[in-house]
This record gives sequence, structure tokens and C-alpha cells, in this order.
Amino acid sequence: MSQINVNNLTFGYEGSFENVFENVSFTIDTDWKIGFIGRNGKGKTTFLRLLLGQYEYGGSITSKVNFDYFPYEYDDNGDEAAVDMLENWKPDAEFWRVTAELDKIGLEADILYRPFRSLSFGEKTKVMLAVLFAGENDFLLIDEPTNHLDGASRETVKEYLKSKEGFILVSHDADVLDAVTDHVLVLNRSSIEVMAGNFSTWWENKEKADEFARRSNEKHLKEIGRLKSSIDRSSRWAEKNENTKIGYDPIKEHDRTKNARSYIGAKTKKMQARVQNYKGRMEKHIEEKEGLLNDVERVFDLKLTPLVHCRDRLVNLREFRCRYKDSEKYVLDGLTFELKQGERVFLNGKNGCGKSTLIKLITGEEIDVETEGIFEVAGNMVISYVSQDTTGLSGSLRDFSFARGLDYTRLLAILNRMDFDKAMYEKDISEFSEGQKKKLLISASLMTPAHLYIWDEPLNYIDVFSRKQVEKLIEEFGPTMLVVEHDRRFREKIATRVLDL
Repeated sequence: MSQINVNNLTFGYEGSFENVFENVSFTIDTDWKIGFIGRNGKGKTTFLRLLLGQYEYGGSITSKVNFDYFPYEYDDNGDEAAVDMLENWKPDAEFWRVTAELDKIGLEADILYRPFRSLSFGEKTKVMLAVLFAGENDFLLIDEPTNHLDGASRETVKEYLKSKEGFILVSHDADVLDAVTDHVLVLNRSSIEVMAGNFSTWWENKEKADEFARRSNEKHLKEIGRLKSSIDRSSRWAEKNENTKIGYDPIKEHDRTKNARSYIGAKTKKMQARVQNYKGRMEKHIEEKEGLLNDVERVFDLKLTPLVHCRDRLVNLREFRCRYKDSEKYVLDGLTFELKQGERVFLNGKNGCGKSTLIKLITGEEIDVETEGIFEVAGNMVISYVSQDTTGLSGSLRDFSFARGLDYTRLLAILNRMDFDKAMYEKDISEFSEGQKKKLLISASLMTPAHLYIWDEPLNYIDVFSRKQVEKLIEEFGPTMLVVEHDRRFREKIATRVLDL
């Protein structure tokens, strides 16, 4: 066992208004299984790349271990097989170790010889993880390994990681974090925290600490209010008393003597001293409570305006089958399914089972398929769609809102509620993190009054606090939804029905 020591780490991107990290210090052990938690855009991936030495920074990071990073880079348009890329991915990995890890993750060794681009997303993930863990004495940096994986593949990866140690795992899936980690590294709003335990342990403590901070702050504000009232009252008395030193009415104040002026001055001096004492107490009180709410997460409510359709049944399929014209295999075969208003149906199944095809057919996207059976979609139905694909998103937020017919000011207001810094409003969307891009797509969907909301893997890359926002929104407004999402806990909480394909 060795340690990774981070001392006074300071880093900011060129041209950025604020540093990502400012004088950050902490220590972690290299045999820990660490869950890395934090808001989107707060620096999780950046920190992993700092460990890899990809950026210059202030302060120091010291360790005796080598770092390796998932996912590896590859050309998705090339014909190379994984076996051809092993040397670039992990030069010190012995082939027998790679095949041993493949067996542990449920793959045959011959997968290494197939063109990598021909593999499914889940297969690519598993191959890269097997290579990642085929080394010796490396500390591994694993960035969002379960995104885009179907439920079965996600379970396989989860069980595989449970048997490992010596890594930092970036994930927003609470189920995965609970299963595979024994420590958490948390990027709070103004601090960094290292704690023993899994996600649920940290989350429970976080909720208690935030509630205690809010209650303490309420008490703190009441005390400051009382002190301010006393200061104001005493200041007015002192000023009024001081004004009586010079000039007086001999009829009303016939008993005033020439010594009254010095008496009034002394009295005023005492009252002014009392005012200064009050001010000192208040300043000390404020100083003691400084930063009380700095790490409290503010999760604001979101709003949605679902429309009501004249028909109760929005989608109806009876013995429906379809296949792509260049394929003999039916991607959907004998499917009977209906979607009624108020339902939240989650599509479940392995990658390639037809989920995306079904969504494209319902949204009216033109695809080259042959169909049989009954396929009915309610007429004049407005659909709000969130794609799983964020590639190609670029340009300014103003251009994005104009292209989609959205109110720009309202879009910024929703993004602010989803924890966007105002500095992000001026950036090109291509510079956003993947989580921020998904938040943008969700925000656009929330601004679209619709009869049916179709969200395809909406929670990929989305931080846990925003997931809670989305959960609360759906529970409160109850929109009709068709959702593809492999986060088990989210599905169990939100779905009214699950359709297995």
C-alpha cells in the first residue's frame, strides 16, 4: 500500500474566470476503491487528467504508482482489432493476463481479433476494462464505465469491479457506487472531502450535515437580526442624545445647568461604546459562521407543462414486426404494446433489441425498415424528445434556443436551476462537459409543452443532485413518458410499467 498526496493543488483552464481547483490538499491510499462524486463540470475528469500529467498545475501531486485511464482512445472508423491496439493502450500488459481478465468479465479471447468498431458498446467497454486491469501495481482511473450499457452489461461490469481494488471510479449511478466502492472522494461546492464508506453512507451524512447547516444558519440570521435592531436603536438614541448638548429651550428645560453638556457627552460616550460592542459581537458572530452554507447543495425545483390529448391511448401496436431492408432479422418481432396518458413506460432490454428503432418509429423519424402488423400513433400528438446522442452540439446557447424556437431568457433560468454557472452562458456548447450537454437537452425538453416525453438514456453523465431534481419533477407533474434508462433505482422509483424487449 502507498499513498497519493495532493498538496495545494491549483489549476485553471486558460481564459477561464475561475480556477477549477484552488489550494486543494488531501491524501488517498492506493488500495482503496474510491467513488468520485461531484456536480457536472466541477472538475472530476480534469482531476483524473492532472493525475496523468496531461496539464500543468500549481502545488504538487506525489505518488509511487503509475496511473492508467479508462476509456482508452481508438479510431471507430478503422479496421484495427483490440489485439492490434494493446501495445498503445497498455504496453506492459502480458497477453495471458488480458485473456484471464476477459474470462472474468465474461468474454472469450477471440473477441480481441474482431474489428473493434464492429463490437457493441458493452463489448468495447468490457474489453477495455480487461486490458486496464491486466497490469500490475497500477492505480486505475475509471471514467463513467456504465454509460450507454444495457442492464445486463451494467450488472456484469458492476460484479467485475466488485472484485477489484486500487481505483478511482467516476460514476453517477448510486447502485454501482454502493456495490463497488469503500471510500468516496467528493468535490463539494467549496471544498474536497475524503470519507470511508460507499455512496449511500456519504449521502446520508450529507443530508444530515446540510440540514444541520440550514437550521444553524436560520438561528444565526435571527441572532444577527436582533443584534442589528439593537445597534440601530442604540445608534439613534446616542445621536439624539448627542444633539441635545448644544442649544436648549430655557422654558422647557428651566432646570438645566451649565454642567449638563459634560454630563450628556459622557452619557453619549457610553451609549456609543455600547453600539461598538454590539457591532463587534455581530462581526464575530458572522465570522464564526462564515462559509456555513458554502457546501450545502441547493437543489431547486423544476417545472413542466404536459399537454392533455383528446385520446387516452397515444400509441398502439398489435403483432407488430419490423426489419431493416438490408437485414433478414426482425429487430422487433410480434410486439403488442400500448401507451396511455399518464403512464411512464420504461423500455428494457439488451443493446440492439430494438429500443431505439421503436423510439424512431414513434417520433416519426424516417428509417429504412419494412413493417407488418398494426402500428398506430395518436394524431396531432406533440412529442418532446431527448436523444442519448450529444455529438454535434455546438454554437452559442442563443443560437441553440433560436434554432429550437425556445425563449432564450427562460432557457438560461432553467440552466441556472440545474447548476450552470453564468460563465458557461458565454461558452460554445462544444466546450460543455457531457453532463452539461445532457442538462441542456433536458432543459429544452422541459420548455416544450408536449403530450408525450420520450427520453433516451437521459441520465448518462448527469450528477446525482440533478437526478434527484428530475425524479421530483416527474413525480410532481406526472407527464406521459416513454423512457430508456438503465439506472435501476431511477427506474424503480419513476416507472409505472416496464416493457421488456
